[in-house]
Amino acid sequence: MWLADETFRTVVASTPLVAIDLLVRLPDGSLLLGKRANPPAQGYWFVPGGRVQKNEPLDSAFRRLTETELGVPLPRSDARLLGVYQHFYADSIFGQSPDTHYVVMAYVVDIDSQESLQLPVTQHDAFLWKLPENLLGHSGVHPYTRDYLPALAHLPSKGL
Repeated sequence: MWLADETFRTVVASTPLVAIDLLVRLPDGSLLLGKRANPPAQGYWFVPGGRVQKNEPLDSAFRRLTETELGVPLPRSDARLLGVYQHFYADSIFGQSPDTHYVVMAYVVDIDSQESLQLPVTQHDAFLWKLPENLLGHSGVHPYTRDYLPALAHLPSKGL
């Protein structure tokens, strides 16, 4: 259930938002990043993801978000929970006010090939694949994306 802008602005100003981030990983360990087209984190390289809607079961949200963000609906059972994180932004989709607070469930999605995805460009201007060790010092990668890397280093790819 998407909310009218004025209602959503009140929600953003008043409560944390619940979201799912997708750490999509190839067999060589490379991660998918998209360059954010919208605030918050506009202009930064960030993992795909999105909000969970009210009354939306997590399995449904995961399937919807993978279809929206990756072009392929995937079941949550194909992913592994990396952890729960908090993201605080000084801005929001509405601009400088209100600020945004997310509670994010980060999931690792191991895929065999990038050709299995059909990446849409609605939330991201461009995409790239990078090894985690190449993301640590990259100033264009958002710090919240880099925050996932220590836990990811301890989670081997499926099948390895």
